[in-house]
Amino acid sequence: MEILDIFASAGLWAAVLRIATPLIFGTLGALLCERSGVLNLGIEGIMTFGAMAGWLAVYNGADLWMGLLVAALCGALFGLLHAALTVTLGLSQHVTGLGITLFASSLSYFLFRLIVPIKGTPPTIVPFQPIDIPGLSDLPFVGPALFTQTAPTYLAIALAVVLGYVLFFTPLGLAVRMTGENPHAAEAQGVNPITVRYGAIMAGSALMGVGGAFLTLSAFNSFFPTMIQGRGWVCIALVVFSSWRPSRALLGALLFALFDAYQLRLQTAVGKAVPYQLFLMVPYIMSIVALVVMARRARVPQALMQAYRRGER
Repeated sequence: MEILDIFASAGLWAAVLRIATPLIFGTLGALLCERSGVLNLGIEGIMTFGAMAGWLAVYNGADLWMGLLVAALCGALFGLLHAALTVTLGLSQHVTGLGITLFASSLSYFLFRLIVPIKGTPPTIVPFQPIDIPGLSDLPFVGPALFTQTAPTYLAIALAVVLGYVLFFTPLGLAVRMTGENPHAAEAQGVNPITVRYGAIMAGSALMGVGGAFLTLSAFNSFFPTMIQGRGWVCIALVVFSSWRPSRALLGALLFALFDAYQLRLQTAVGKAVPYQLFLMVPYIMSIVALVVMARRARVPQALMQAYRRGER
């Protein structure tokens, strides 16, 4: 029963929200790019650079919110590069995205070592602190489980709601979805697919940068080059799991985070009787199973990964 009692722990659910936050930002960013018809495999590198840039800004005197803004701007710049190569030049979205991941990841490590002196102990900052919400944080079980998070976590959840509304209930969202389905039809209705794709890629990449910065400015207090640990690729999978819908993307991120938080506590409950590597596999195995089930019913944007050239049919 001990392994089931873990689910009755408020600490588990608090950890789920904390672990899910960078995934929410990253998945929403990737979803926005793909809704416009562009696959952004640069997410892993963009999140790494965002983590470094946000932390470095705060380390050099900026406040925490400015650190998030710096990370978003850096993400948007990489998005601009990705858009220039894939939208304007029509290059392979797969190759370009992977190239940006390699470039951004390497540049992050280079700049970090160039600016921050090598020390025995990594330098740290004072990260975001949990917010105490009067009347809610003191509630039994629910308070410590849901209402003791840092501000970026609540921002991520709010953005999922806002993006869902914008995509499905506003003219701007309709333009993005039309561009991802049939850019030539969108152009016939007076929409400029190139402008829409540029905007969506830059905005989505900015969210990816913020997702990376959450790790250095809230979850932890320092930067190390391998801290993203494949979260970007998980976000790409969660977009498919969500069927390109922000509400389901939020659910998918929380589900993966639940698997991850549970396996960490399961290691303690079981002890050394089972190799810890098996526990580390659990969230990824469960995510693959969920992805296979959901992908069968997923409707892919029809113009995803298709280059748009004005006047061509």
